[in-house]
Amino acid sequence: MTLSQSSALSDPHDFLRRFWGYPDFRDPQSQVVESLLSQTDTLAILPTGMGKSLCFQVPALMQQGLTLVISPLVSLMENQVQELKGRSIPAAVIHSQQSSPEKKQALYHLQKNRLKLLYLSPETFLSQPIWDLLLKLGQDIQSIIIDEAHCLVQWGTTFRPIYRRLGAARQALKLNQKRPVTIGAFTATADPQTQKEISSVLQLNQPNTFRLSPYRANLDLKIHRVWTPRSRKLKLLSFIEQQGSSSGLVYTRSRKESETLAAWLRSKGYQTEPYHAGLSAIDRRRLEQRWLQGTLQFVICTCAFGMGINKPDVRWIVHFQPPFTLNEYIQEIGRAGRDGKRSQVVMLVSEPTGLLDNQDHQQRKYFDHQLQEHLRQAKNLSRRLPRQGHIPTVVSSYPHAEMSLSLLHGLGQLKWTDPMHYQIHASKYSGRSAVTGQPIQKMTDFIASKGCRWEYVLKSFGFANHLPRQGCGHCDRCTKKL
Repeated sequence: MTLSQSSALSDPHDFLRRFWGYPDFRDPQSQVVESLLSQTDTLAILPTGMGKSLCFQVPALMQQGLTLVISPLVSLMENQVQELKGRSIPAAVIHSQQSSPEKKQALYHLQKNRLKLLYLSPETFLSQPIWDLLLKLGQDIQSIIIDEAHCLVQWGTTFRPIYRRLGAARQALKLNQKRPVTIGAFTATADPQTQKEISSVLQLNQPNTFRLSPYRANLDLKIHRVWTPRSRKLKLLSFIEQQGSSSGLVYTRSRKESETLAAWLRSKGYQTEPYHAGLSAIDRRRLEQRWLQGTLQFVICTCAFGMGINKPDVRWIVHFQPPFTLNEYIQEIGRAGRDGKRSQVVMLVSEPTGLLDNQDHQQRKYFDHQLQEHLRQAKNLSRRLPRQGHIPTVVSSYPHAEMSLSLLHGLGQLKWTDPMHYQIHASKYSGRSAVTGQPIQKMTDFIASKGCRWEYVLKSFGFANHLPRQGCGHCDRCTKKL
């Protein structure tokens, strides 16, 4: 069935069956769909593998106008658009890595009002040419979907400063059309503080919020203490040897370490490769495909790998060092066991004193130093920047301006008058929880906790009433008691 033949369909379940072939929605997919169809702002926090994309794709087909999907993941956008086209759904993607003919074709269909869904990276969405074109569209924009919404508040190596400007887009677009623009924010993990920050930054209007517990009974959480850099590597090697030929991932904190560790494991006879943001887009797609197809058993990767990649049979994940935040940890372990089968999740951590191996302590210290340095730059730059200005012009004139402007926004010192312009307040410079060390401290407390690992996670994410009775039986703390 083509979209033009679907005019007789009026129920979301009919669209689901006709275009995707599924008999019914999972809980709470249908509630999220109904929320967006009622043009109500929506925040959906659903674990990986729960079919978040269907929650906004179905409403996009059922309503008049265009749905913009903002995602940081080129590979995910391309995969979803390819799938939608295969179902005769008019969709396109625009990003900086496209060839010129591909981009021209997408722009042509956009200008001719032939699309129902348009996928954009945040940088492309708020580039001046694309933004100007969207403002001039004759077609109404019915909704803006923000995928991986935790990027709004994930201050650190993967932070995308442009995300904090997305909340200013609705009002500017609204001025050019009659219908209100609905915003849907989707993420796999968000603790209560993160939820508040997402709602605030995106300027959600009394959103319907849908949350599922992050608890996964098929994931066994374990933390192993290591005493020296050598013992860390040997512990990893021993664990990999025990996994046979099963598929896995090894997460590291830096590009250099992913390359060094991959080379060392290749010298031990394993076929593996490093993966990090420094690789070209072509090389990243190539490695993703080799891992998905099983020609690479595992990849040594930074946090740049994994979001939006669906491989059901990942049997194990190792964090060679602790992630900086609990949100990152839950995001990354969610890539294991999507088929529901038992999977192992292991984190290697320096012993508490760090006398012989202080790399975990040094990395946390470096993370905090980088954040404080960004804050210092923002504070200093705020004295030199025009009190109000055109963001692309300012960014081209002042080094570090984009990060500084976003930090000032996070500190409550700046507002976006629209996605391309800002105004700095004259209020006194002060800090806010969005950019403090609280997330790092939560990770430290998780590692040191003496109780059930899953209990700590569920309490942190606001699901204390979902705690397993008498221990989870799926973490190293609980299994020791059995």
